[in-house]
Amino acid sequence: MQHSTPSCQLSRARVGVSSSNSLLSGDIRCRETALRVAPEHQWLATTTGRIATDPYSWMQAVHWVGGSGLYIPTQKHGPKWGPTTVLIAQEISALGECRPSVGYLARKLGLSERTVKYHLAILRESGLLVYRSKGTRIQGQVRQASVYERVVPVEFDHALGIRTKVRDDDAPAYTRVPVGIAEAGRKAVGKLAKKAARKMSRTRTSRTRSRDERCTPMQVGTSALSTTGTSSLPSESKLASGESQSPTPKKSTRGPKKVNRVGRRYQVAGELISSVPWLGRASRARVAWIVRHVADAGWTAVEIRAVAEAVPLVAAEVRRPSGMLAHRLKGAHELFTTVERRRTAVLAWQESRAAERARHHGFDDVQQQPTRRSVQRLVNDACVQVAVGTASQVVEYAAGDAGDLEGLDPTTVLQMRAAAEADHALIHAALQVMGERDTRRLYTNRLVDLALKTAAQQLTHAAF
Repeated sequence: MQHSTPSCQLSRARVGVSSSNSLLSGDIRCRETALRVAPEHQWLATTTGRIATDPYSWMQAVHWVGGSGLYIPTQKHGPKWGPTTVLIAQEISALGECRPSVGYLARKLGLSERTVKYHLAILRESGLLVYRSKGTRIQGQVRQASVYERVVPVEFDHALGIRTKVRDDDAPAYTRVPVGIAEAGRKAVGKLAKKAARKMSRTRTSRTRSRDERCTPMQVGTSALSTTGTSSLPSESKLASGESQSPTPKKSTRGPKKVNRVGRRYQVAGELISSVPWLGRASRARVAWIVRHVADAGWTAVEIRAVAEAVPLVAAEVRRPSGMLAHRLKGAHELFTTVERRRTAVLAWQESRAAERARHHGFDDVQQQPTRRSVQRLVNDACVQVAVGTASQVVEYAAGDAGDLEGLDPTTVLQMRAAAEADHALIHAALQVMGERDTRRLYTNRLVDLALKTAAQQLTHAAF
């Protein structure tokens, strides 16, 4: 069956066949027409070849293309046709569905993805692979691999005198199947069959030293070196002591790793977050972006804090730490342009009484108000244990001498009042043991009234 655009037509390709029809014999009739398939003909609907009936016959066509010399690549750079191309074709022939993923072939053969893409393009350009459907690379969706068809080029059939036929007249041309072969092409097909049956493996080159190329002559056995001009072996006293430490240690000239501009910003941001109480919840990346101007100008974390806290701040008052820092540092790098000015700002910040009180108050707020739920539970359990222990001591003391409360230490009294304010059960226990007069002397009228009022409200709610 003739096609509209035959690539390489030989004379008498379908009838009388001679040795000149085989491209393996060296006499190539159409050497001026290279075996090169244009991109628009690398699809199943536009190909001039035929679908390979089995992987074995397709590998015969692969070896024929490699040995014919007809294929001339379009690109001048990149890898050429070689053993890697045949190795990739061998892996493709073993697939049930011709859907070779580039990543799979790269992992299976130990190649780079770029190399696999080059050789797949070579197989398509030589007419051995055609697209059935092209893969998708849509962002946000699963990427699909391209589906190929293994194709035997029409030049292969013409060169070996293979006769083909379309079984159904309405079927496309690529469905034709071989029905015979010329006598002269049988020998070439036999050679290609041996090559197709041989399984290739990727050989890894390893550097091995020859047995005759030794650094020093061996004491036992014959040596390849001449006996003239040889040096004697060293004496036992001059041999190495076997110590692990070398007498001439190698000195490393490499110093500490230098931090670039971005690393310097993150370094300053980390120091600020760890040292400033009201920046404890800020993002390090955001703080690094805020202090980019002052960090590039060489400011330290202490200098940045001194300028930011020129007006005292309390951690509880800061709702958005990064926004407050950006507001305080706005234009600061243009105002404090010298080291002396920044040093003056640091001294003024350190000597400020208001700033000192704000710093202490800020640390107290941070310590008294943990953010994590697990830490809050641990603190509450510890406070309850301390309160229960203190209350038991007070009850025992009051039971021993309820009328004498003057001997209690002021610190103990304050701890008892704090525990009673947290747990009103301690006040009710003291009322039963000590009486109302001594209980009010110990816990103050405010706490006793609050405990009684809370108990009355609970009883009212329980009644209703």
